[in-house]
Amino acid sequence: MPAKRIEPESSSLLPPFPEGWYFVASRKAILKAKLIRKTWMGEAIVAWCDGEGRVCVAEAVCPHLGAELGPDAGGRVRDGCLVCPFHGYEFDVSGQCVATPFAPAPRAAKLKVFEIREVLGMVFAWWGINGRPPQWSLPDDPPSGADWSGLGFQTLRFPGHPQETTENAVDVAHLRFVHGYGNVSRIGPVSVDGACLESRFDFKRACSIAGIMVMEGDVSAVTRVFGLGYSFVEVHERSIGMDLRLWVLATPIDGTVIEVILATQARELRKPKRPILGLRFVPLGLRTKIMNRIMMSVQKRDVLQDVAIWRRKRYRSRPRLCRSDGEIGTYRRYCKQFYADSGPEVSP
Repeated sequence: MPAKRIEPESSSLLPPFPEGWYFVASRKAILKAKLIRKTWMGEAIVAWCDGEGRVCVAEAVCPHLGAELGPDAGGRVRDGCLVCPFHGYEFDVSGQCVATPFAPAPRAAKLKVFEIREVLGMVFAWWGINGRPPQWSLPDDPPSGADWSGLGFQTLRFPGHPQETTENAVDVAHLRFVHGYGNVSRIGPVSVDGACLESRFDFKRACSIAGIMVMEGDVSAVTRVFGLGYSFVEVHERSIGMDLRLWVLATPIDGTVIEVILATQARELRKPKRPILGLRFVPLGLRTKIMNRIMMSVQKRDVLQDVAIWRRKRYRSRPRLCRSDGEIGTYRRYCKQFYADSGPEVSP
């Protein structure tokens, strides 16, 4: 007797591309590559920067005769304009064709461009339902200066959905069970203000590198979620007085696979409240970089533990929740605004 085939329920499937702001690349990466091409929200896009520092994110298809505009296909940037490899049409950062080699530039030749926002040199583009313009904005740059390290980046790709990954912001129970955090406690209820969701909690955890205990942390964390592609976590470690910033940036690639960018930033630790193994005699500037590296390693280890689950899990529109599940219902109602027709059904 053949095995019974398990069919997913249509009501359990999340639409693959929720509306919102999604990471494209860092400004530094764009300047270094000169022209970046990637698959983003199911579309082929390119990103470049002109001589005045203006970034453009646009479709990677020429409106003339449909040639691919990415660098692997021969596309290039010249004098701040994107040049099509097929007939040499040139496009400025507004997407407008401004020159061709053999005739005046046709006014109708214009690339589809995406509105962008930049946070600490991280470039995000807006993906709207049916192409509609931004309905809300990302936050301004957090206060920054010489006392903060540069951003460290790590990239992970796996089958998944940004609603599922971002749900961790309110899932306190998994912090204990998956990551082994101790004394996890929520500080006040989850709050929602339009496209912003805020979650606060405290916990304790041990940080080790290569099996060597570096520190045991007493942590206060504030997570602010702006849509399903931007999660920003401010961390204060009380026992030594250390401040960290973490970003978890989930972007759908093709409707099945997502790209998660982990960004980390550490603040100078001039006078630790207690000694830190191996860092006592390290110069201040180098100490900050080392602490950021340690936190990058810890963050990646935590996320990889989640990835093992995310890549195999199936969305349940009506989960059977218990009291320890916190405010997953609140989170899922918050998510409805990012889908057409009020989004997927959620539990009450």
